[in-house]
Amino acid sequence: MACTTLVLGGVRSGKSRFAVDTHAACARVTFVATAVAGDADMRDRIEHHRRDRPPRWLTVEEPCELVPRVREACAASDAVLVDCLGVWVANLMLRGDADDQIVKHADELAALLRLRLTDVTLVSNEVGLGVHPVSEAGRQFRDLLGRVNQHVAAAADRVVLMVAGQPLVVKDARA
Repeated sequence: MACTTLVLGGVRSGKSRFAVDTHAACARVTFVATAVAGDADMRDRIEHHRRDRPPRWLTVEEPCELVPRVREACAASDAVLVDCLGVWVANLMLRGDADDQIVKHADELAALLRLRLTDVTLVSNEVGLGVHPVSEAGRQFRDLLGRVNQHVAAAADRVVLMVAGQPLVVKDARA
């Protein structure tokens, strides 16, 4: 039976590496990338992530319309890896989507996960452990991503929190 996993963690916690390693042996993997190379730093980060995944994987770049891309990938793959929900939420905010619309997209994603069409692993930032953001936009992002993470975690079979490269299983409904 297919399994859905949400991998959470802070910056450089090892969440993307863990997610990639989870599916390294799968034959047909679709990697859904949400990042856009808007500056040199982001281009470097994207290139680093590209080098870390197997070259045989199909990469689909989709900054905003995540649910249809994941649905398509589920139909064509043994496993789907989405990296990352934090960037996706930021992209939707920058596009001008209202908070309730973003949460609706997260609910659509959660409903898709509940179908268990294939193995799906989603990576997201855990933003609730850091300092209180100084800007209104920062607080809005933190709160909104926290809500999105909660909705996706409720639908996922497994939730793993990465700390210093070490996985802590928070939820495993398969056990």
